[in-house]
Amino acid sequence: MVVPDPVDARLLAVLAESGRAAVHEIAQRLGMDPREAAMRLITLSGSGLPLLVGVECDPNGVRRALANAAAYGSYAGGPPSGPYAVHQSGPHPVQQQPYGPQGPVSQPFPAQQPPQATWGPPQTAGWVRADQPQPKPVVSRTGKIGSALEADSLEGARLSIQLVEVVDPADFLFTAAGYKLAEGERSVVVHTEVTNTSQVPYTSLPDMYLVLVTKTGETVTKAPVSLSSRPAHKLGVGPGETAGGHSVFVLPEETQVIQVRWSVRPEVDLNTLVWTVED
Repeated sequence: MVVPDPVDARLLAVLAESGRAAVHEIAQRLGMDPREAAMRLITLSGSGLPLLVGVECDPNGVRRALANAAAYGSYAGGPPSGPYAVHQSGPHPVQQQPYGPQGPVSQPFPAQQPPQATWGPPQTAGWVRADQPQPKPVVSRTGKIGSALEADSLEGARLSIQLVEVVDPADFLFTAAGYKLAEGERSVVVHTEVTNTSQVPYTSLPDMYLVLVTKTGETVTKAPVSLSSRPAHKLGVGPGETAGGHSVFVLPEETQVIQVRWSVRPEVDLNTLVWTVED
């Protein structure tokens, strides 16, 4: 059996405390993505460790959900598991056609609105025509500590994320929680608050891809630890809710941090937010 790395060791330590726990509960305690925690636990189970990763459900409730989804045609089923594709024998299924005559769906013509004009000299703010497209407001993706920036999640939730505080160094918080830094290391704690301003639930871990950017352009990902005095983020933010949390980073003592960066995915995209950290 291969000796587990530090992240696996912390997973096993939390699991050993209770003996039995849900994967999302273990991930929440460590500030991890539940999918990463599940993958690591399954890998450890296959390596020979005495642990079992399972799934529990209400069989009747799941059967009713599948039956209802099939009745409305909203569940097509996923691909078969395993390396080999399974071919079903028998006649091909007949595609059901909806009842009633089929024809092109009529679309109403948009009502023609007379052009409106606002008095004012041409090329000035007072000269506005309603029939001309108006520029969209530019959303700022950069800011400083204390500012709130806006982004969209992969599910379509509209988020306002505020960088509340950066504690650097935070060695006293790190050691007070029972952790130990190696020689030449320091810890940094980042406090962020996420507000879901839309009606779409945000289901991810708010700081999953929160990183520190160093002066040399390198990124530092968060450490899988949670401080009792600075609670970590919990999974998801409901519509209209605001959730805060703390992310812990461990980096070389001499490394200079110049930015805090937040993204909805591992790579940088149009939704990436950047806060400048001043000395």
